[in-house]
Amino acid sequence: MVGMSGAYGGHHGNGGEGRAAPKQAVVVGAPPPPAAAEMEMEIGVVHKVAAQPAQSTASKMKGKVKETFFPDDPFRSFKGQPVRAQWVLAAKYLFPVLEWVPGYSLSLFKSDLVAGLTIASLAIPQGISYAKLANLPPIIGLYSSFVPPLVYAVLGSSRDLAVGPVSIASLIMGSMLRQAVSPSASPALFLQLAFTSTFFAGLVQASLGILRLGFIIDFLSKATLVGFMAGAAIIVSLQQLKALLGIVHFTTQMGIVPVMASVFQHTNEWSWQTILMGACFLVLLLAARHVSMRWPKFFWISACAPLASVIVSTLLVFLFKAQNHGISIIGSLKCGLNRPSWDQLLFDTTYLGLTMKTGLVTGIISLTEGVAVGRTFASLKDYQVDGNKEMMAIGLMNIVGSCTSCYVTTGAFSRSAVNHNAGCKTAMSNVVMALTVMVTLLFLMPLFVYTPNVVLGAIIIAAVIGLIDLPAAYNIWKMDKMDFLVCLCAFAGVIFISVQEGLAIAVGISIFRVLMQITRPRMMIQGNIKGTDIYRNLHQYKEAQRVPGFLILTIEAPINFANTNYLNERTKRWIEDESFSGNKQSELRVVILDLSAVPAIDTSGIAFLIDLKKSTEKHGLELVLVNPTGEVMEKIQRANDAHNHFRQDCLYLTTGEAIASLSGFAKMATP
Repeated sequence: MVGMSGAYGGHHGNGGEGRAAPKQAVVVGAPPPPAAAEMEMEIGVVHKVAAQPAQSTASKMKGKVKETFFPDDPFRSFKGQPVRAQWVLAAKYLFPVLEWVPGYSLSLFKSDLVAGLTIASLAIPQGISYAKLANLPPIIGLYSSFVPPLVYAVLGSSRDLAVGPVSIASLIMGSMLRQAVSPSASPALFLQLAFTSTFFAGLVQASLGILRLGFIIDFLSKATLVGFMAGAAIIVSLQQLKALLGIVHFTTQMGIVPVMASVFQHTNEWSWQTILMGACFLVLLLAARHVSMRWPKFFWISACAPLASVIVSTLLVFLFKAQNHGISIIGSLKCGLNRPSWDQLLFDTTYLGLTMKTGLVTGIISLTEGVAVGRTFASLKDYQVDGNKEMMAIGLMNIVGSCTSCYVTTGAFSRSAVNHNAGCKTAMSNVVMALTVMVTLLFLMPLFVYTPNVVLGAIIIAAVIGLIDLPAAYNIWKMDKMDFLVCLCAFAGVIFISVQEGLAIAVGISIFRVLMQITRPRMMIQGNIKGTDIYRNLHQYKEAQRVPGFLILTIEAPINFANTNYLNERTKRWIEDESFSGNKQSELRVVILDLSAVPAIDTSGIAFLIDLKKSTEKHGLELVLVNPTGEVMEKIQRANDAHNHFRQDCLYLTTGEAIASLSGFAKMATP
């Protein structure tokens, strides 16, 4: 007689969407009461709101833990496999390099060789520049472009991620450590703190991956990252004014106000030779970037421009002895590979809090950037990147790096974009890049003696300018003004206060917004779309009409201790407004609470439903619940076991069935 499509009503709304208004209403529960027996043929057969199958507490906990920490079910491929195959799969899971090495071919290597050499031409000047941004010796930047890429090639799951130092993490590490130790007065101690902070950053990153806690980085929303990156890019660029103008005495603060004050307070230190060289190479680098963005097939122009700038500027300084005319140079750099640094890790209680805090902040920021970049390029090539494996790979990479004279590294967007455009096929491109850096460390370091610092500053500005994403900020403004406020707060906090405080403010506002959504859930009045059995929000659908005598409310959030007071007050206010409307024809008789969009409920939520039931009964009204989902229905049944608050005739499968049934009984009861 009646189809089964509505019997397991899990739809948001009222089940049976799009059907014509039924002539048969459906009551949920046991056989109808005697008073309604004569109307059975008119009202229809009975449908039940089915509870989910009974489960033990242990199985429920197991399911919740699995969905929380293993939503991707990483071990599903192990099922049904022999022991030997499971060991092979386990080895491939821990070391993704084993997935692509057996099938590696010469044609793949040719593509990776070109890509690796291309990103090496970018990584060498950027490594030197970013190390100076972190107030570290330039050689540390090259060390960090040698060992970490080799580790990532073994442990990483992304084919496109190009690993090395990045501007934002370098800026944060340098600024946070400089608050306690001067890099010029105590360079050895500063270097120890940098290595120790890198160790803690790697520890945090690896722990998040091993413990499957990657969802923590989701608190850095897109709006937060857009504002933070833009603010950090401006701060990084302003810091390069020291090199671009040739200023010797420059502020150690990061805010835009003290930086600009320092610039104009030391106009007597400006060097026109430095300004001229910096402006020329900055224009060259920005022009190369524009060409590559306008015509992607010329990606190699922007990739090779930094190294070309370093070579040309070094030759100019050497030929014209520019170091004697106010242009500062890097100076001598020792040849040789990374030296072990595990004996330089400093766990002294005096600096332990500082290094842990620096490691936490730089670790989270660099991890977020690396995972986001890896997923972006994976989606372009239609393959999967395991976020938790990436966290473990990046974390272990930084732990190993801290023991081999490296500081925090991750996958940079600009370098990875070049790697992608250059046609990389596997992580072998990172190995090629690392070997190229190794050759540079062993034989080519004397060539960088005359490299001017002003060109390194220009390289940094040209690299970070792409972090200012105005179209993304505009889209955020158009879509969600609250998200734009978060973006703006992150931006303003970074440029006016500091990088870490700006990030903390933005994250705090984002969390506050989430809490507001939890404590003030969306609740609305529904009406019927004429000629159908569809009930929708009155404010959203103008054709929806109120049903006389019924107040139809729907909640679109879990009901828990954080929002029950709000829901209770809001519901009672609507009931009062309806009760005192003064319209006798539409006098309120029934309150319908649609629970289709309520996925979960706790004991406070059940108490709210019980209190609402008692309150409506005191006012001579009837409260019915529509389509409670599995967990909600289960807890309602448990509450019924004790006091039977919600009889079977209080539970309906759809709003349409509830109204048809209750309207019929009301007519029968009317004299």
